[in-house]
Amino acid sequence: MTKEANKIESVKVEYYQVPLAEVLSDAKHGDHTHFELILTRIKTSNGIEGVGYTYTGGKGGRAIYSLLNDEMKPLLIGKDASDIMAIWDELQWHFHYVGRGGLLSFAISAVDIALWDIKCKNLGLPLWKVAGGASNQVNCYAGGIDLNFDHQKLLSNIQTYLDRGFEAVKIKVGKSDYKEDVRRVEAVRELIGPDRIFMVDANYSMTKEQAIRFANAIAHCDIKWFEEPTIPDDYLGYADIADAIDIPLAMGENLHTIHEFTYAISQSKLGFLQPDASNIGGITGFLMVAQLAYANNIPVCSHGMHELHVSLLASQPHSGYLEVHSFPIDEYTTTPLKIINGKAVAPDIPGTGVVFDDALLTPHLKMSS
Repeated sequence: MTKEANKIESVKVEYYQVPLAEVLSDAKHGDHTHFELILTRIKTSNGIEGVGYTYTGGKGGRAIYSLLNDEMKPLLIGKDASDIMAIWDELQWHFHYVGRGGLLSFAISAVDIALWDIKCKNLGLPLWKVAGGASNQVNCYAGGIDLNFDHQKLLSNIQTYLDRGFEAVKIKVGKSDYKEDVRRVEAVRELIGPDRIFMVDANYSMTKEQAIRFANAIAHCDIKWFEEPTIPDDYLGYADIADAIDIPLAMGENLHTIHEFTYAISQSKLGFLQPDASNIGGITGFLMVAQLAYANNIPVCSHGMHELHVSLLASQPHSGYLEVHSFPIDEYTTTPLKIINGKAVAPDIPGTGVVFDDALLTPHLKMSS
């Protein structure tokens, strides 16, 4: 294909606020009443349209929209859509001084995912094949955002996961009284039985000392990993926690540059890495982290946007677990996530496999370029 045929002719940006069915809470972000979805539609001169996106827990979406529409859009027009790495690198350094991670990484993700969508469509292949092709299935778990649920509702919510076919679950922890967290963990382990996988997530709400005390108090519950016990910036603090407990540590959703993952791998003694393609620079950034994980013999997992990550994780030979997130983005697509025998199955259609259902999504549109 010639560069002229693959030239970017138009870029359209859309901003949505999508309500959640109920309020979901965790220890640090507080209450979630909706999530924000920012779509980037890139069309090339050969008529192919790629759709990329990012999301937030309800804050900051308008700033990401502005970065994409006002700052990045003019830079993209006329470029060859197949030059994915070159575009990724240019966007990183063009805005590095004012961005460097944060909102910039979210915006780049929406562009990058759209470019990969175009690449896969031009090849006529699904993302899981283009990104690595190791498999089209991956282990998964149901990731609850449930710290505000009382004891009975917590257990009934977990039961819905089991009824849907999940063989692994995760709950939020971070109550003011850690003994309440311990009771919640013990109750969930009793409900799911001894053979299912079980993770806990503190959303970086604890000090090192609190994390060590809590982890040792639940060690008898056979926990697969303890996610984000303390702030993600404290790389050496994670190592201190890891040395003092018997549960592997996991983090990554709040690391937004490849360099941050490099520090975490070298300093934090992690058992699992959890990049999020929505905030690590898209598919390009996610695969960079996956390569780091492979080189360091660490399973690569995911955070959020399971409708996309299912293809990325399935494609990797060292995949760990896909988080099936409580933000149901896939309910607004034409291919909701499928769980078969406890595994998530990647879409087998050309492109990223994420095709939004405009009839469902349009009522929540707030801004469009």
